[in-house]
Amino acid sequence: MNYLYREVSMGIRRLNHAVLYVSDAQQSVAFYRDVLGFRVIHQRPGMAFLRAADSDNDHDLGLFQVGTPAPAGGPPRVGLYHLAWSVQTLTELAEFERKLVAAGALVGSSDHTVSKSLYGKDPDGLEFEVSWFVPRERVTPEMEEDLAIRQLDIEAEIRRWGGELVGAL
Repeated sequence: MNYLYREVSMGIRRLNHAVLYVSDAQQSVAFYRDVLGFRVIHQRPGMAFLRAADSDNDHDLGLFQVGTPAPAGGPPRVGLYHLAWSVQTLTELAEFERKLVAAGALVGSSDHTVSKSLYGKDPDGLEFEVSWFVPRERVTPEMEEDLAIRQLDIEAEIRRWGGELVGAL
């Protein structure tokens, strides 16, 4: 497939978070907390979401325990799971959905309550996420505690939040 660069008015704002597959979630939490100063935001057995000390992101690092490294062709192994980039508006997220579908690269989507996410794979099969985040001033304590993952309906989210509301950094 030929991807020609062309300047567009919408785009990726910045890297929002990284997600790692780790052999021992508790050990990794202790390292990132004690050595690099991350704070645990959400934690369940085998998984954790951490925020960097000076960050206002929902999370900067996700950790998912998969055990020891897997043999070739096996289940997920220790290493990078995905990188996540954020966009400014839900209209931009909807446009990325259209482009990912057209490129045959969309592999999923999720409504994480405080964020709305698309998941894609590049030509080498490397996974990435493109997200819009509810502005911090509109996030309620109930929303922060809701860890349910739902199917994303971008059009419903645009009706709820508006297509041009600038999301959290």
